[in-house]
Amino acid sequence: MAERLLEVAELEVSFATEDGLVRAVDGVSFALHRGEVVAIVGESGSGKSVTVMTLMGLTRGVNSRFGGSARLGDRELVTASEAELERVRGAEIAMIFQDPISSLSPVMRIGDQIVEQIRAHEKVSKGAAMDRAVELMERVGIPRARDRARNYPHEFSGGMRQRVMIALALSLSPSVLIADEPTTALDVTIQAQILQEVKQLSQESSSGVIFVTHDLGVVADIADRVIVMYAGQVVEQGTLEEIFYDPQHPYTWGLLGSVTRMDRPPPRRLPAIPGLPPSLTDPPEGCHFAPRCPLRFDRCHELPPLQARVPGVAGHLDRCWLQAGDKRDRREVEGQIGLATEAVA
Repeated sequence: MAERLLEVAELEVSFATEDGLVRAVDGVSFALHRGEVVAIVGESGSGKSVTVMTLMGLTRGVNSRFGGSARLGDRELVTASEAELERVRGAEIAMIFQDPISSLSPVMRIGDQIVEQIRAHEKVSKGAAMDRAVELMERVGIPRARDRARNYPHEFSGGMRQRVMIALALSLSPSVLIADEPTTALDVTIQAQILQEVKQLSQESSSGVIFVTHDLGVVADIADRVIVMYAGQVVEQGTLEEIFYDPQHPYTWGLLGSVTRMDRPPPRRLPAIPGLPPSLTDPPEGCHFAPRCPLRFDRCHELPPLQARVPGVAGHLDRCWLQAGDKRDRREVEGQIGLATEAVA
């Protein structure tokens, strides 16, 4: 069994607003092991980014409320002081942000930004830190790295800036790497290169990776395990094969069904989940997905627990009252099974 790096238990994050209390993350639990890539997927507003940003201490504020636990080794992140988090960030847990142009300082040279992070955690000379920065830039595929280290962020393309973010995140060899939709703004060619680099670098360093995305094609290419979030809650989690080929929650069916195949005639209408995600200030009673679910029934007014329902598969969890056999039958009747598995076969 691989070493457990991170354990999140019943994490809750709320924000007090004029419209009421927004429960952005509602009882999220998962673990991350060494050398593993865990993907967190879901629609915008499902709580993916808030979950991972909370691990970095980036959601703290006067209106924020927290509950539960997030342990990085023997260190508690939820209740850690700002000074403790400053020692952790970059050194033990690092993050690749979605938009590198807003994450990098526009008035500092690229090399100096990497050097600054290295010297904030290690007692090394500026020259030695710069040598490591250049080596990291070469490692992530930036040509003429020593010359480019003197450039500013605006002098790099979007793909190259994202490579810089990866080099910055890996500068102190953190045990946990978080990538928050790092390929959203990139074209598919550069996206494939970035994904390959993240996967290769995580394997070489044996770090654990949390990959946040709404792109199921990315998930299929990089993930070992998948966590599906909806309205601040985990509604399903399991291995890549379990989620893609035997999805248990109707929301997961909808996500998979919305992926069209390029080797078949295009559908008359693009598949989509009907309705909109609920307001997190006033979520539906019981199952949060019930108002949009074609299979809802009376018991959906009660909130189902996240638990294993597939016989003999302890690690495949979902939050739906229907039993596994019933769900397989209903997927076939509703035609959902075709949308779900054919999209990723």
